[in-house]
This record gives sequence, C-alpha cells and structure tokens, in this order.
Amino acid sequence: MKHQNLLLIAFLSVFSLSLNAQNKEIFDKITVAPGMEVVKLSSKAYFYVSYDDMGSFGIVPCNGLILVNDGEVALLDTPANNERTAILMDWIEQGLQAKLTTFIPNHWHGDCLGGLSYLQKKGVKSYANQMTIDLTREKKLPIPDYGFTDSLTVKLGDMDLCCYYPGGGHSTDNIVVWIPSEKILFGGCMVKEVRATGLGNLSDAAVNEWPSTIDKVINKYPDARIVIPGHGAIGGRELLLHTREMLEKNNKSMP
Repeated sequence: MKHQNLLLIAFLSVFSLSLNAQNKEIFDKITVAPGMEVVKLSSKAYFYVSYDDMGSFGIVPCNGLILVNDGEVALLDTPANNERTAILMDWIEQGLQAKLTTFIPNHWHGDCLGGLSYLQKKGVKSYANQMTIDLTREKKLPIPDYGFTDSLTVKLGDMDLCCYYPGGGHSTDNIVVWIPSEKILFGGCMVKEVRATGLGNLSDAAVNEWPSTIDKVINKYPDARIVIPGHGAIGGRELLLHTREMLEKNNKSMP
C-alpha cells in the first residue's frame, strides 16, 4: 500500500507540473479510496486515476474521465475490475449527486472495460466501437450494449460526447472521445504521456497503422485544451505530438 501511495504522489506531481507548464490552474484533487484519486478539471469534467492490479504488468495507473451534466454522468473507461468500479460508481453518485447512465470504453482491454459487467447490472448503458463488441464476444468477455462504426455522438443532456474510430494503434479497435464543450480529448492508450519513452504493451497493437491513426487525431482536434492518455499524466496537444515522435523513432528502428 505504501508503494501505491508513493506512486500516486509521484503521478499527481507530474500531473500538476504538466498543467503548470501550460499556465493552467491547479485543480482540486479528491481521494476516493486508497490508490484512487479524482481531479476536477471543470464543473462538468473530472479526471480519475486508479492504481489497479493488471496481472503480469503489476500495479498500473489507469486513467478515465467522468462527465456530469443535468444530473447524469458518463464514464469513459472503468477501473480494471468490478470491485474498483463499484467504489468509483459509489463516489460518483454520492459525491456528485448524479446518476451514472452512460459508459464508453476506449478499447477491449481490462483497463478500459474491466468493470463493465458491474455497470450492466446497475443498468448503465454502454456504447463501443463495433470492433470492440466483436472482440469481447470472441474473447468471451462482457459485451457492450450498443455498437458503432466510424463515429457516434452520444448525448449527455445537451453535452456531446463525440466518439471516433481513427484506425488501429495501441489496439486494433481503440477510439478517442472528444468533448467539444470542454475542449477535452480522451485519447486512451493510443496516446502516451510526455514522460513516456516507449509505446507500452504492443501485444495487440497495430504498429504499422498507428502513425496514420495518430495523425488523423492530431489533425481532427486542433482545439484540444486537455488531452488524457490511458496511463500517466495528462497534458495538452504535446502528448499527441510526443506519441507521433515516438512512433517515427520506432518505425525507423524496425528492420
């Protein structure tokens, strides 16, 4: 537990430095549970990090986004299991006094939809790339409720959650979600934090396709104020550019 707390402190320090570098205010931080923290980005957006046990990868900081509007909440990515997801959902409904109604996973890995079965038992509707649905069915995992191809705008009251599939990257099915009213881009695991020196888990990656995928994201969202990666500190558009640079170096090093 002490190790997890030290990791969380280090993560949040980097988070604060990243925002300072962009002349952004330091936002309120809320402890939800040991190894789980929420940071208020605006009156309608909360970033969370949950330090979860990812098996052979050990304890990993997993990021997600909470959006609240008109008494309803959308969650982008769950913690890695039902127990951790239940803790987060309890905080959402008690701390924000709003009902979690909508869930959108970034891709099929456990650090995105590990708590889906719990949310489904609670009546939360889930929306996912059709490729994600096909993969979860193939791998006998909990299956999201509604699928889309290319793009889908999910409404949370009058707030638009713009889901877009730009192509393969960290996984063949990874998407991004753009919230235009907040100028927040949830990039998930296809986007790397600025301190990252490698591309992470490539076991299900579409490495050759990834550069063109990230280029599409860079060009499509020039107004992104906050960019959230799947793991590590959030920042701005520099995360997209840093990811692109690492992909270029990776491709040059390949035979």
